[in-house]
Amino acid sequence: MSDNPKNPENPENPENPENSENPDSRKPESSEASKSSEGAKAPSVTSGTQREDAPAPAAPVMPGPAPAAEPSGRRRLVAALWPPRVTRAQLIVALLLFVLGLGLAIQVSSTSDNSALRGARQEDLVRILDELDDRTQRLEDEKARLEKQRTELESSSDQAEEARKQTQEKEQQLGILAGTVAAEGPGITLTVGDPTGAVESDMLLDAIQELRAAGAEAIQVNGVRVVADSYFTGSGDDMRIDGTKVAPPYVFKVIGKPEDLEPALNIPGGVVQTLEKEQATATVERSAKIVVDALRPAKRPDYAQSSSQ
Repeated sequence: MSDNPKNPENPENPENPENSENPDSRKPESSEASKSSEGAKAPSVTSGTQREDAPAPAAPVMPGPAPAAEPSGRRRLVAALWPPRVTRAQLIVALLLFVLGLGLAIQVSSTSDNSALRGARQEDLVRILDELDDRTQRLEDEKARLEKQRTELESSSDQAEEARKQTQEKEQQLGILAGTVAAEGPGITLTVGDPTGAVESDMLLDAIQELRAAGAEAIQVNGVRVVADSYFTGSGDDMRIDGTKVAPPYVFKVIGKPEDLEPALNIPGGVVQTLEKEQATATVERSAKIVVDALRPAKRPDYAQSSSQ
């Protein structure tokens, strides 16, 4: 071979068909064979020293496109897992596994707490036990204190309730005596008739005194409540009780024990005989229920005050 750089057989010759960037050289081998035959017939462009009848070199066979590679194992795994295809059985199994894992976590946590005590020294265990004993004692003392306080509150509440009841009862009693509260109970009814007008106010006052001495608790005469400071004035058609005019017959409604009130009026020389001597009539009737509903207005004292604190 010649060292001529233009030699077609030289591989470094730029005019060498092997070094040309022929786009058709990447075509399959079937087409390259036909092109090689055509290139053999074409005149070659060489230098003056190259022979014109020299055969053209055959075109190189270029490899075709490589076949597609098979998918790797990772891609096959991803393709199998995504998108996920979850069945009902898989969901149940996943739920059971979650519950089992949660139970195991709780068991491990409790076991770790107990293991901390199991691994403690004897001195630490004694100290913890002493602290628990002290805390228990403090709680017991607090419980006893609260129970005592509750008992005191209940006792004071009961005492307050009892005092309130007693106060109400005392108020009712004083109201009956003062004539500010209506009353009812067993007693008698004394009716005094005065057809001639001979009954004097002192006779009616004597009847009131006899009834009080026999235990009368509430007295009412013709719609007027008789109390400790009541007074009688006049006579005949101008009889007055506490300034209120009353007319015969005089009806006394008295609450008390009938067995004591009636004999007190009928004793010899008593109220009934005195009224009969004045040509008046007096009748006494026992009753299981006498209603005294005449009321007096409550008066507030100007100077007197309660001495109880």
